[in-house]
Amino acid sequence: MAKIENYKYSIGEAFRDCFYIVPDYQREYVWTDKEVQKLLDDINEQSDAGNSLEYFIGMVLVSPADQKNHYEIIDGQQRLTTFFLLLCALKQLFQGEPQVQVLSGLITTSYADSEGNTRTSLKLEPRYENAGEVVRKLVELDADPQIVRAGIQAAGIGTFGSLENLVNAYTTIHRYLKDNYDDAVKLRKYWGYLANNVVFIQISTDVSSALKIFETINERGVGLNPMDLLKNLLFTRVKLEQFTQLKDEWKKITKPLEKAKEKPLRFLRYFLMANYVINNKRSDAVVREDEIYDWFIDKQNVPLCEYKIKPFEFVRKIIRNVEHYVAFTEGFGNDGKQNLSMDNLKRLCGGAFSLHYVLLLAASSFPKTLFDYFVSQLESFLFYYIFSKTPTKDLERNFSVWADELRDIGESSDPAVQRDKLNIFVAERFQKNMTDKAPELTDALKRYTLYTMQQYRTRYLLAKLTQFVDMAYKGLKTPGSLNDYMVLEIEHILPDTPENILRTAFTEANPNFSYDDYKIKLGNLTLLEKPINIVAGNDFFVAKKVEYRNCKYYLTSSIAEITTVGQNTSINRINQRLQAFDDWSAASIDKRQELLISLSRDIWKTTPMLTD
Repeated sequence: MAKIENYKYSIGEAFRDCFYIVPDYQREYVWTDKEVQKLLDDINEQSDAGNSLEYFIGMVLVSPADQKNHYEIIDGQQRLTTFFLLLCALKQLFQGEPQVQVLSGLITTSYADSEGNTRTSLKLEPRYENAGEVVRKLVELDADPQIVRAGIQAAGIGTFGSLENLVNAYTTIHRYLKDNYDDAVKLRKYWGYLANNVVFIQISTDVSSALKIFETINERGVGLNPMDLLKNLLFTRVKLEQFTQLKDEWKKITKPLEKAKEKPLRFLRYFLMANYVINNKRSDAVVREDEIYDWFIDKQNVPLCEYKIKPFEFVRKIIRNVEHYVAFTEGFGNDGKQNLSMDNLKRLCGGAFSLHYVLLLAASSFPKTLFDYFVSQLESFLFYYIFSKTPTKDLERNFSVWADELRDIGESSDPAVQRDKLNIFVAERFQKNMTDKAPELTDALKRYTLYTMQQYRTRYLLAKLTQFVDMAYKGLKTPGSLNDYMVLEIEHILPDTPENILRTAFTEANPNFSYDDYKIKLGNLTLLEKPINIVAGNDFFVAKKVEYRNCKYYLTSSIAEITTVGQNTSINRINQRLQAFDDWSAASIDKRQELLISLSRDIWKTTPMLTD
């Protein structure tokens, strides 16, 4: 049998000690903005929880190459390539700082080959297509994404498919770091956590054995996690003749989670915080993934769950929570049906934020009307926290404690009492926190650009703003679905790819402002139907205004022309908050950004639930 070795590496240790090769027979780099963003968000969330905690990213399977410490990647190249690009982005952002020397050694290193010759090699080298050229050029340029992209094009290196994915990933990472770690102290803290606390297991063996291991792991899965241990614990509480029944019931937990591609351990963690009062030595009311099983077997918690005396009732409780959990992830309400409020919440949270499921599970027993109202208020609350980029740890303890309060509301049998208690909850828990968070949110929105957050959130932001203005224009009180708005194109009023004459004209008229900075500002973005967007193209604003007038969405058409109808009409009332522009300068973009921020205050707000 081939020798099999395994090591636990941190990211810093792995790229210090190893050279990684992506062989040409392996899948190319296929990660998009979604996967890269998810990895970055996961690390960010975990680092927020505390610098002493490790973040385990799984297993990497490699096979030793001919040169010492060189390894061909069999499984894990998407993650390792992304981390390599992350190191490159960090090095560029640390320019002039002592961290550059360490990062340089993790990106490229000189070594002696078997003949004693000195060679310099990238610490990660993709060998498919022209990927190696792209990565080497990226490392050589050591610059921001725009310069890197231009430099690769100037070198005549074609970028398409997986090669474009590499450049896009570097762009996403670079912008993420600039937006989330905007001073040297924050960036150093992030780098320290990444280098030392983000870890993986590296299994090393010959190619044929590695491929066999890869096949076996993907067929069978590995290890016992807390979900498996809980299942085994429950089997000890039932009679032998009940094993089949318990096994069938357990599938109602695992199968829906697998089908929805939801992490079982994340569900279990949220299930506990949503359904039980959490006491621990930290006094933070939080259960972490590595604490789940210990929580279940703690003698103080066993009576709460009652799985020893009522194992099937306990399993059915989990099943009900799984059904709600999966429905919530799909944008359905607590009745399992399409739900407008939940759909909006899903668009806001996406795949990057999930902690709100603690509150939704705790409120899942509410009557439908009460639940829908709660979700609409939760959307406003989360908008403040997500768009101000508040660390998850600031919410985690609160959500666990608030879940206890929501369960208390749900247990009341009097609808009027439920409503009154929920109004108090929203005022005390949501509105007070939103008031405290308002200055921070305003500051974040003043600096908001196309790349501040994931594009689906920018699209959500623009869709809600556009819908709000349309409702005011038409005198409507109840919002409908965002579907029609989410399919619109994000238009750069100041063109994203301008002709040189337009860029020059803007620069001359606005000598103290960067064209590239202003073209991505929120104030320069609007939603537009695709046919109109195509016609508007990259033209000057005076020409674009003609096309904007044809847009059926008033937030966009009002940029070109304000429509006045009658006196004290809904149209004229919203007109007081909008503005048409004669030209499109840096001042115009700043003015419109302020206008959109003002509108946002009336969109994302809490309101008491009134009696029928």
